[in-house]
Amino acid sequence: MNTTQLVQEIKKKKSFLCIGLDVDLNKIPQYLLEEEDPIFAFNRAIIDATHHLCVAYKPNTAFYEAYGLKGWKSLEKTINYLNKKYPEIFTIADAKRGDIGNTSTMYAKAFFEDLAFDSVTVAPYMGKDSIEPFLAFEDKHTILLALTSNQGAYDFQTKAVDGKELYKQVLETSKTYKNSKNLMYVVGATKAKFLADIRQIIPDSFLLVPGVGAQGGNLQDVCKYGMNSQVGLLINSSRGIIYASKEKDFAQAAALKAEELQKQMAVELNRHF
Repeated sequence: MNTTQLVQEIKKKKSFLCIGLDVDLNKIPQYLLEEEDPIFAFNRAIIDATHHLCVAYKPNTAFYEAYGLKGWKSLEKTINYLNKKYPEIFTIADAKRGDIGNTSTMYAKAFFEDLAFDSVTVAPYMGKDSIEPFLAFEDKHTILLALTSNQGAYDFQTKAVDGKELYKQVLETSKTYKNSKNLMYVVGATKAKFLADIRQIIPDSFLLVPGVGAQGGNLQDVCKYGMNSQVGLLINSSRGIIYASKEKDFAQAAALKAEELQKQMAVELNRHF
């Protein structure tokens, strides 16, 4: 899926919601544990109940890798289900990979070719030769960690180096990478007021914004500072949606939480467009 198609889907659904599929077997309804594949059963129910309210899903791969081969199979079944039944949905592998040369190429092949995700998150710390192998996949998107929502972001990302914050140097340098047009960026919702400066550097790029809801980020502030002429935002919510209930109505409860956010997004879209 290219960004033009993504924008069309956002305008059609009046939503720029991304739902994080971070499945913890200790938090899902207990009756699902009787299923052959509880993780996939949970994901399928959430997807079927919420797909009309969101434009993207983002499985965090750690929640699948933790269960070994079974977890990886659950991830594969989830992405296959999405790609076949809801091909209009943008898919994000939240893997936060980053290594040099052939290693990055293999990571990219795993997520872009074998699992057929539309995008993958990557860490920029190792620089150009750790990012460009992902960007070599022309029809895919690479989502660079720029300014994250966690408290530890202040350890390095906002430190001034030669008079300029490190995250700004990451953004500026990334624009020089080959096929940088395929870059998106992670910017935490808890750093909303940084978005004005970020938009000065990358005015046209899509931003994946976690941290709305459970982590305290504010949707209105994110839109005020981060929205661009093509919307340019994917707001992620994980726990606040998928764990809205631990009962048999969990999928319906998730849909209600997703709809709350979607309605707020519709207001913001009407305000800005």
